[in-house]
Amino acid sequence: MQVLKLETPAVNPYLAVILAVVATAFSSIFTKLAFAPPNVIAFYRLAFTVLLLTPLALNSSGRRELRQIPGRDLAMATLAGAFLALHFAVWIASLQYTSVASSTVLVTMQPLFVVTGGFFFFKEKIPLRGLAGGAAALSGSVIIGLGDFQAGGQALWGDILAFSGAFMVALYILIGRSLRSRLSLFPYVFLVYGTSAFFLLLINLASRTPLFPYPVMDWVWFLALAVVPTIFGHTVFNWALRYVKAAVVSVSILGEPVGATLMAYFIFKEVPGPLQITGGLAIIAGLYIFITASRGK
Repeated sequence: MQVLKLETPAVNPYLAVILAVVATAFSSIFTKLAFAPPNVIAFYRLAFTVLLLTPLALNSSGRRELRQIPGRDLAMATLAGAFLALHFAVWIASLQYTSVASSTVLVTMQPLFVVTGGFFFFKEKIPLRGLAGGAAALSGSVIIGLGDFQAGGQALWGDILAFSGAFMVALYILIGRSLRSRLSLFPYVFLVYGTSAFFLLLINLASRTPLFPYPVMDWVWFLALAVVPTIFGHTVFNWALRYVKAAVVSVSILGEPVGATLMAYFIFKEVPGPLQITGGLAIIAGLYIFITASRGK
């Protein structure tokens, strides 16, 4: 793949990434509040997102761009949607077996794959100071999980699901880094989210999981998942991928466990211990070092 030229947008992409991290922190909370099966939650999250973005994606310029997308880019966008669907399916399932902190920490280990892929595919080099900050943030995630991981049984299965979700989302981010250099934001996310919703629908139909009825509040959480962590989270990340390195987006997502753990304390009474607090501080410090170093580069 060719080396991508970083552009200078009107909006500060680093600030946008930070705000997107705050939005994604609500993801595990809204998901755990819903009673529907994991794959149903994932499907409606993406389906509602597609419906909300349709007017922006299918305006005159959007329709023209969608008609002109090369077959190879269309195939890659479909593949990104498939990886996103698998990510949501396994990660949401993990919340049924392990705690919010453990699940969120493991699923945000994807920088291990993204930084490696960014170097090999896009020749994206990170300054030494940035790598040190990324390592500190990653260590903070591990520290948070150490006080929460449980050995064996259902918790271990939940941990495996969450970590596999990290691999899937890393592939999704790397493909997006390539395609966003050529495709506009809303046509791109319309394709990816639409494909992802379609795959999740097939998964639900194949497993004979009923798509309705569910409690009224479940539909509220489905819509909240579409608006907050998907549109203001994932979509902003996809916007930023055109302007910053994939590693910047990937490592920034490590801030999600901090917000998720804090909200889990107030909502689910999942009390963070000294390790969680220490890890959270390490993540914040590491993210500051990584983002400022990458921005300076």
